[in-house]
Amino acid sequence: MNTRERGVAIVLAMGVVALAAIAAAAIMVSQSTWARQVELTTDHIQARAVLLAGADWARAVLADDRRLSNVDHLGEPWALKLPPLPVENGELVGQIEDQQGKFNLNNLVVQGKINIVQLAHYRNLLATLGLPDELADALADWIDADSQPQPRDGAEDSYYLTLDPPYVAANQPLIDVDELALVRGYDDNVRARLRPYVSALPTATPVNVNTAPAEVIAAAVDGLDLGGAQLLVAQRDRAYYRSVDDFIRRLPRGAEAGSGDISVSSDYFMATLSVTIGGAQARGKALLARHSLAWPDIIWRKVL
Repeated sequence: MNTRERGVAIVLAMGVVALAAIAAAAIMVSQSTWARQVELTTDHIQARAVLLAGADWARAVLADDRRLSNVDHLGEPWALKLPPLPVENGELVGQIEDQQGKFNLNNLVVQGKINIVQLAHYRNLLATLGLPDELADALADWIDADSQPQPRDGAEDSYYLTLDPPYVAANQPLIDVDELALVRGYDDNVRARLRPYVSALPTATPVNVNTAPAEVIAAAVDGLDLGGAQLLVAQRDRAYYRSVDDFIRRLPRGAEAGSGDISVSSDYFMATLSVTIGGAQARGKALLARHSLAWPDIIWRKVL
């Protein structure tokens, strides 16, 4: 082999070595990426499992609370945000929120028919929040059983079928407040303004005056303005209301709470949970119903 041939052979050999090194590096990167994906998948599965266990933590807390007392207020253990709880290779954070401290939007319709009293209360809430009055009729039409729009500002199938894409009114109770996105007039800004003050529960419920913000109390009590409701909340913060009669005795002159509109106890709660395991995160929430001394039922739950 002459000098030129030896030079070509050396160059070819170096090229083969370089290609082999590149291939080896690619294989190592691929294996590393695959291993990381497997690790993240495993962490995510574990995070979701801890999320489900977190819902059981909330159920246990609420069951213990019911055994101790039939009065629910913001000074109880369930109302305290769970500090970061160590779990294997991560942590769990959670909180429980009383859904009867909010205005239950499904109160607007009872057995398929619009409840005029509750509709008026909802109008009060909208006015207090600076939102358009017509939102009340649009939502009532979305929930009620018929297809006849309210005479003022209603919206039924004839409106929703003109949208792109078209759809029809639910004509049944809301499952979750997120469903408001489908209702006429409930844009992102409206929903963000409403969210701290409304819930969607499977049965008609009174407002828990021990946990509700002043805006909701003012909406639920006839003749009570926001300032008066704020005073009642300030009194509650010093000493919670031990009974409905206790609350009524503290109402200012001219204010009146209808029978069944208010309460000092609650049956529905939302558990919101966040889990971090390794490099994976999982968030979820569950609507819980507490009707007896047994563990609360899970009405629904979702991963966020």
